[in-house]
Amino acid sequence: MKLNIPNWLIIIGGIGQIFTALIYPYIRHQVFDWYNDVKQLKPLNQEIAKTYGRYIQGLNFSFGLIAILLASELKSQTPLAIAITGLIAAYWVGKVATQIAYYPMYEIPKKTIFKIGSYFMNGLFILFAIVNTLLLIHNCFGYQNAI
Repeated sequence: MKLNIPNWLIIIGGIGQIFTALIYPYIRHQVFDWYNDVKQLKPLNQEIAKTYGRYIQGLNFSFGLIAILLASELKSQTPLAIAITGLIAAYWVGKVATQIAYYPMYEIPKKTIFKIGSYFMNGLFILFAIVNTLLLIHNCFGYQNAI
């Protein structure tokens, strides 16, 4: 199976992932009032929650940087390309699955900008999941055929 995934699409995905990392603090604060909720936790649990938030932000930024700087290498059909695209695909597919399974039961503020923003962000998450899953498939088939 030969998939032609253009570098520009990988780079657009990378830019989007960096965007999600940069907008993440705003969303936590303005949309979800996250910091006030976290203050209700015990001090250690507050730090754990903040640490996980930073992990998410750091991963999104790092995955974006990898996509922008190493687009060609992400489709090189090497074992490392399989590992990296597999990790990134699993991350974003998991994010999309979580969005679908759990988030609809919660209320997002009714402001129009938040509603539009939620569709935009979900669209980005789906894009990231699709692009990286296609990269993974491309890499797996290419590596298998090269053996």
